This record gives sequence, C-alpha cells and structure tokens, in this order.
Amino acid sequence: MENLLQNPVYNALLTGDKNFSRGDDYVKYFDEEMSPFVGFDINYSNGFAHLYDILPAERTILYATPGFITEPKGWLLKHEVEGLQFVYQASKKIEHNFNQVRVLIKEDIDQMLNLATITRPGPFGLRTIDFGFYHGIFDGDKLVAMTGQRLHVNSFTEISAVCTLPGYTGKGYAKTLLLHQLQLILENSQQPFLHVRANNDRAIELYKRIGFVVSSPMNFYFMKRN
Repeated sequence: MENLLQNPVYNALLTGDKNFSRGDDYVKYFDEEMSPFVGFDINYSNGFAHLYDILPAERTILYATPGFITEPKGWLLKHEVEGLQFVYQASKKIEHNFNQVRVLIKEDIDQMLNLATITRPGPFGLRTIDFGFYHGIFDGDKLVAMTGQRLHVNSFTEISAVCTLPGYTGKGYAKTLLLHQLQLILENSQQPFLHVRANNDRAIELYKRIGFVVSSPMNFYFMKRN
C-alpha cells in the first residue's frame, strides 16, 4: 500500500481527492488556487508534454517525485526542493491538551495566507483550505500557528502547512497542532504522512520524536509553462 506514496499527487487525484481532480485519463491536476500540484502515472513518458498541451499559458505547476528530473521541454524550472517523506508509525494513544486549537474558516483565509507567506511552508492559495481540517492557534485575534491536511491518498492522509509565526516559536504550538492532526486522522482510520525539506533539521527532529519515520526521498519541482 505504501507504494501509493511513491507517486502521492497522482494517486491522491485518483482516490481521496478525486472530487478536486482536473485533467483527463492521462494527467491530473488541481485548480491552481487550491494547489499547483500535478501528476501522472510514472510509466507515462509524455506527461509533461501532455500537461503543456492542456494547461493554460503561464500556468505554474508543482511536481513531486522520489527521484530527480531535468527541466522538461516547454517548461521553465523555477525552483527545486529536496525533501523527505515521513509516515507515522507510533501506536501509543495521543494525550494532549488541545484547548488552544481553533478550527480555521473562510474568514481566516487572509491571515492564513499572510502566515504562509511569512513562513513559507509550501504553496498556499485562496482555496487551499478546501483540502480540509485546518486548525490554528491565536494570540488574541492574530493567527500565530496553523496546520491542516492536503493530499488524501487512499488510506493515507497528509499533514501539511505546519507553520508558526516568527516570535512564537519554541512555545510548543507546532507540536500541539501536529498531535491534534494525528488524532483527527487516526480517528478517521487513516495513516498520517507528511513531507519536509531535507535540510529542515528542527522539523525533522520533532517529527521523529512524535513517531514519524522516513519513508522515502521526495523532491519537488516548481515549473512554469514557458
């Protein structure tokens, strides 16, 4: 089953996120305001050319793969991130105080976008909240930390957008929100997973401490239709 996570975007668009899927029988993608992610079967060698043909001009895409790729014809490689994929393996019951955690709603989107712009946890758009289960911690009326879900790959659910506003780190907010997401996902009989930059030592240490183990490399390629 974990082989599904070797091509997480395509498999999410075929399974748990199929209601958001655009494209055709060969290539799949999200609405850009929700996520720039695109995907296709690993054996489909014409994937990027096919995407070039059906996507609008100036469309930005994000492609995830355990391996490395070179710039495809017709696409401008803007940014490459070497990352790691983690899968949650702990079996102990989660016991934590979640009194500070609040559900995030449409009215919070401006603050969510601001927090994501400052902390850069990954691409975040006006409709990213549609993936669901976004929660945050506030200081008064100010959103200072958040996380949510993103890819839903069959029986796996990805935790995403783990971020804390500078000046509020070291207070345990990220851990609280992570544990809260773990509880939500496990109660739904799903297995949590997530992605992180390979050089983000602080986050990696936290993930390992609460029960995540490395599953695979996962590299991310931000490209623009040329």
